[in-house]
Amino acid sequence: MKRLAVIAAILMLTSAAHAQYTFEYGGKTIRIDPDRGTVSIPGIFDNTGPRSKRSRNDQDAAKKPSPDQAKTNPRTPAPSPPTTFSPPSAAADPATAAPPADAAVSPTATAKVTPADAAPPKLPVQAATPEPLGLWLTEEKKGRVRIEHCGVNLCGYSVDPKSNQNGEQVLIDMKPDKDASWSGRIFDSETGSTYDSTIALKGLDRLQLQGCAFGGIFCGGQTWSRLN
Repeated sequence: MKRLAVIAAILMLTSAAHAQYTFEYGGKTIRIDPDRGTVSIPGIFDNTGPRSKRSRNDQDAAKKPSPDQAKTNPRTPAPSPPTTFSPPSAAADPATAAPPADAAVSPTATAKVTPADAAPPKLPVQAATPEPLGLWLTEEKKGRVRIEHCGVNLCGYSVDPKSNQNGEQVLIDMKPDKDASWSGRIFDSETGSTYDSTIALKGLDRLQLQGCAFGGIFCGGQTWSRLN
């Protein structure tokens, strides 16, 4: 039986197109249709069931690519991977989504000020250290001294009670120290000597003076009262 099937297949392959063969062999009617590619051997082999009725020429034409297709698409491109889609989160807020980079900015849009862009808090302004500027009365009430700025330091001048004009310099280049105090030199008009001296405000109306001689061996002090 296998021999009959082989013979039928050889006949089908070697036969000319558009031919159908029917012959008797061993009491069986064998039908071969090369156009449809079918062979019918009753009880042994039969592939004449429902199949495409395309001719062999159509089958060969379908298998062979056209010249244009062979030039432009010699290989079938690999299918691209499927694109996955991630649905937006339910918690996403459309109002907070970032606008596209090329989106036009509306001139009437109000800029949102973040805490980093906010103006820094204003620090409290520290009060300036009070200075003993003005007219002072000595402790013995024998003289008046006017204290003024001389550059960045303070200087004091004796005041003529009649003309109210500055006279002899009494406090010389008193440099500011801490705690509303100044240090420099003081001139004693009675002895004609100059000593190391410090002055310090005691409130707004009291000025304490101290002078030392011989490197601080001998020191003395006074308290002056403010006149204006």
